[in-house]
Amino acid sequence: MLREWIEKGRSRSVNFPFTCPHCGRETTITDSHRDPQEIAVTAKDYHETEALITVFVTCPNPLCQEYSLYAFLYEAVRTTAGWYNPTNGPLKSWQLIPASNAKVYPDYVPKPIRDDYMEACLIRDLSPKASATLSRRCLQGMIRDFYEVKKDNLYLEIEAIKEKVAPLTWDAISAVRGVGNIGAHMGRDINVIIDVEPQEAAMLTGLIEILMEDWYITQHERQQRLESIVELGEAKKRAKNPPPATKGEGNR
Repeated sequence: MLREWIEKGRSRSVNFPFTCPHCGRETTITDSHRDPQEIAVTAKDYHETEALITVFVTCPNPLCQEYSLYAFLYEAVRTTAGWYNPTNGPLKSWQLIPASNAKVYPDYVPKPIRDDYMEACLIRDLSPKASATLSRRCLQGMIRDFYEVKKDNLYLEIEAIKEKVAPLTWDAISAVRGVGNIGAHMGRDINVIIDVEPQEAAMLTGLIEILMEDWYITQHERQQRLESIVELGEAKKRAKNPPPATKGEGNR
């Protein structure tokens, strides 16, 4: 929505939905929470006139209030208003702060898994093929840790959990392995180049996030709730049947 707002002329009357990459809260960005700037390149060379538009967005969440910084490079034309109006989609775009949209996961998710996921998100736009490879490695680490399955290769490990996950989840997991193989292994014909697009790499990290939620977060929260119920039962049992007083205790 940030890009659409820019391309509509950055109207001060238009607000847009926004998910803060720092705290993860869904919110609405108004004029008081954004600060766009533009720099136009008008040098007479083989390039068309281009405009670099940067936008600071501050999270309205009072517990966060962190800022994010985005940049968009457009082919642009000068309007009667005297500023550069983007005509097509951006030539390039960058999320500068924070460096990626990676979610922060708690410490009970093993660090090597968190590290691979963070790096896959960080290089997703710069090198989608490498990002897909890291998603593949992250997936393998999750299967080995959560299901305690360790085979000779990822294919066999995925086959080993086929009956333990939903069919659609298993198909998606297999897809991560397949796309990740593009970066991890060279094909038989080295002249055949199969690219991985940034949005495709984003789909893979998105699946990792789904599995993180299902395999780690949900399970951890379920365990905590069950332990609380067990502790409640024990507390009620102790209240109903208090231990007998020791000899002489009543005379104190």
